[in-house]
Amino acid sequence: MSVGIDIGTKTIKIVELAKSAAKFRLKASGAIGYTGLEPERLNDEKDYVPIVEALKKLFKEAKIYDKKVSISLPESQVFTRTVSFPQLTDQEISSAVKWEAEQYIPIPLSEAVMQHQVLEKRDNMNPPDVLVLLVAAQKNLVEKYVRVVSLAGLNCVGVETELLAMIRSLAPIDQTVIIADIGAKGTDLAISKNGMLIFSRSIPTAGDAFTRAVAQSLGINAVQAEQYKRTYGLSKEQLEGKVKAALDPIVKIVAEEIKKAIHFYQSEEKGESPTSLILTGGASGMPDIVPTLSKFLGMEVIIGNPFSKIEMDLKVAASLQGYYPLYAVAVGLALRGE
Repeated sequence: MSVGIDIGTKTIKIVELAKSAAKFRLKASGAIGYTGLEPERLNDEKDYVPIVEALKKLFKEAKIYDKKVSISLPESQVFTRTVSFPQLTDQEISSAVKWEAEQYIPIPLSEAVMQHQVLEKRDNMNPPDVLVLLVAAQKNLVEKYVRVVSLAGLNCVGVETELLAMIRSLAPIDQTVIIADIGAKGTDLAISKNGMLIFSRSIPTAGDAFTRAVAQSLGINAVQAEQYKRTYGLSKEQLEGKVKAALDPIVKIVAEEIKKAIHFYQSEEKGESPTSLILTGGASGMPDIVPTLSKFLGMEVIIGNPFSKIEMDLKVAASLQGYYPLYAVAVGLALRGE
């Protein structure tokens, strides 16, 4: 069994997979909202209570008994970048990363947890080089997330970033694609080549910005605006297109950031253009967001299915279909297989 827990800013998602030979099968899943502080803002003992209790409740309701879990860190709180090195051995790269990291990681290395991964050895470059992914996070951030699951009686066996988990569950292994995870407070962008993260960027425009735009434009409160956003979205026909008119400028901002990310990747990394945009995250469920973004970007846009690499009961698949965008991180964490 392997369990992935995605602790978002408003909800916790969990997925348990069973592995048989080379295949994974969905054993359990669930989601729950919580009203306390997100882990990175936790300080006092009492701050941990709401999120820990919500996690315990979710475990019980989802009927998950495996205590070994993998968790993710929010992309906005970690530092991710690709660095090129001369063609060195893996051991030499490990040593070089330690020496070079200071200029790439904006926190003291003594306060950081850092990992690296060799992405590709590029013999076609002049001179030939090696592309390496560097990921770093504050130690106290990692400790807070680990403490949440520990207080819930669980054993953390793996920690990684949200985008690394999402690429594992959503990205095809034979294409270059861009993934946009539109959450509540931020949108995380990742370019994946052959199933590996090679570029990432986070922007603060996301679901809450959509809700505020609807509230201000229509003169309604945030709760109503959230309902309108989810129900009518970017549909021209609904409410005389008033919700769409409020949302369009914000969606354009996200589209422009996606264009900038692709342009930067192509110019700096000399990478090939992504063939499609894979959408995930709560706000990706807004009606008509797919054709709207496709029009703004001039490229294929699809809603990601994190369960596409997993065997599951047809009835369960049908019941989860509307919730695919919520589970990309949790599924990716469970697919680690630890």
